[in-house]
Amino acid sequence: MKKQKVIVFLPAHNEELSIGEVIRKIPRNFHPFVSVEVLVIDDGSTDETVQVAKSAGADYIYSHERNKGLGAAVRTGLQHCVTLGADIGVMIDADNEYPADQIPQLLEPIFRGEADYTMGSRFLGTIQGMKIHRRIGNYCFTFLQSLLLRKWIYDGQSGMRAFSRQAMENAEIIHDYNYAQVITLNLVRKGFRVQEIPITYQVRTKGESFIKFKSYMSSVLPAILKEMKRPVKKVKINVHAHKIDDSYSQEKISS
Repeated sequence: MKKQKVIVFLPAHNEELSIGEVIRKIPRNFHPFVSVEVLVIDDGSTDETVQVAKSAGADYIYSHERNKGLGAAVRTGLQHCVTLGADIGVMIDADNEYPADQIPQLLEPIFRGEADYTMGSRFLGTIQGMKIHRRIGNYCFTFLQSLLLRKWIYDGQSGMRAFSRQAMENAEIIHDYNYAQVITLNLVRKGFRVQEIPITYQVRTKGESFIKFKSYMSSVLPAILKEMKRPVKKVKINVHAHKIDDSYSQEKISS
């Protein structure tokens, strides 16, 4: 059986204090038919993010000359995963809020042929320590996505996601500021199957979040409306593209 090549990519802007720990936590050898590589998308960092990432074991680093925004960095990450020959791409924030050691669980539905796109859900897992204004914002934006898609979603703003190759090839992120809502709307409207996986969330202890309430509201809401007005074509999905031989149980994938 052909090995599945997984590339874990980290969009990063001035994350020298946390990115090394995230990279070192990424499981590399959790299944005999899965190989894992790490790609860092440096979004115009002015600190030691690139040097720290190299020292921690990143296989590839691509740098934007200037800070373009998280949406642009994720778009670049997906494009480079495809170019580098990834069968599956995994995105995880570089701030160490998301559990890199749970990447195998995030991949399970794709390996079982049950999903093409998965999201790590803090609200199905743990959200201890999340500030109340962030909880409310998450609830509101996630509820809006659920209404628009007519499909219940628990954590539409998650910074931990996995994509089949077809999902990566067809994903469109229509603005540079952020990606979280529009990419889910885009992929689900095209027929890609989404699942959420409970994850353990921990509050950022180092560095500073790029998210500012005013700019988030003024950028994200118009992008959601723009995405929903755009016509999209359904994609014929190969549901068996990443299925691992049934002789390898779910427990072995997770080990």
